[in-house]
Amino acid sequence: MATTKTTSPAAPLKSAKPVKIAGMGTLFEKTNLRWMLIGVVVMALGFILMAGGKSPDPNVFDPKQVYSTTRITIAPIIILAGLVIEIIAIFRQPKNS
Repeated sequence: MATTKTTSPAAPLKSAKPVKIAGMGTLFEKTNLRWMLIGVVVMALGFILMAGGKSPDPNVFDPKQVYSTTRITIAPIIILAGLVIEIIAIFRQPKNS
């Protein structure tokens, strides 16, 4: 003969506070996302500087304009600075944990 076990329904929990499980949450905080956005803007500025301006005559090659200090030196440094900002934003730990 098989016996059946009956259980009474559990009483509903009446806790007002949400239960927080350790290790569960958002991947990045608001400050991390803000720094990531700043890094993207800095990198975009570097790419815009690297692109340069429009040549007045497309049939004439102007080496001073193509190989300018802004395009060859300053723009890549700004892009690398944006990448460093991105890395710092990703690895930055929250202050409250």
